[in-house]
Amino acid sequence: MELRDRAALITGGKRIGAAIAIELAGRGMDIALSYNRSREEAEQAAAAIREIGRRAVLIPANLSQPSECQRLVSESVQSLGRLDVLINMASVYRSVPLEETDDAVWNAVVDVDLRAAFLCARAALPHLRAAGAARIVNFADWVAASGRPRYKNFVPYYVAKRGVIGLTEALALELAADQILVNAIAPGPIVAPPGTTPEEERAVEASTPVGRWGGEREIVKAVAFLLESDFVTGETIRVDGGRHVR
Repeated sequence: MELRDRAALITGGKRIGAAIAIELAGRGMDIALSYNRSREEAEQAAAAIREIGRRAVLIPANLSQPSECQRLVSESVQSLGRLDVLINMASVYRSVPLEETDDAVWNAVVDVDLRAAFLCARAALPHLRAAGAARIVNFADWVAASGRPRYKNFVPYYVAKRGVIGLTEALALELAADQILVNAIAPGPIVAPPGTTPEEERAVEASTPVGRWGGEREIVKAVAFLLESDFVTGETIRVDGGRHVR
């Protein structure tokens, strides 16, 4: 799919989401970014997009609320005039012991990581169909894509991300005739989370076959490939430096 003069909505405007947004703007796209608590990072990304000469729209949204998913899509289309790409990145990542995983903890993760991806896709569908050819990219996780849990205390997160893979496959089948291709990316050790100690960083490097963190550019390149491809759908691409094979 040719990206120039098309519009993308990215749910999540910090770090990797910002890097994706700036790359797509560089390829000629207008960008809508949602944020919940990361306003400053989203504003920085929007400023970079505008410097490139493309439109950037920032929309605050709490995607744990179903009505917010519909509003986000509607405001994106109203501001940009169209919608060709939806990238579902919004996520809640929390370590909680199983004994402390009550309804509130479960819902806080699953409602954003899985339900919001479906609700945003459903809300976007009429606009994606109107575009003639469109793309949805969901974000899973390398552990979920490996097919088995590897770390304790992440039950809702693991289940949600496995669900994202199933959602991606089901939507790909449903929407293929509309030329809406749906794929997922399953990141591994891309960027060390805030607070990671040097010892923890080295431990991740030692556990990764290629021996290093990937960096944001590896996810950016994977997203660009999935958007530009006209024949890949229903796939989950692991960008994890080989973690899943060890």
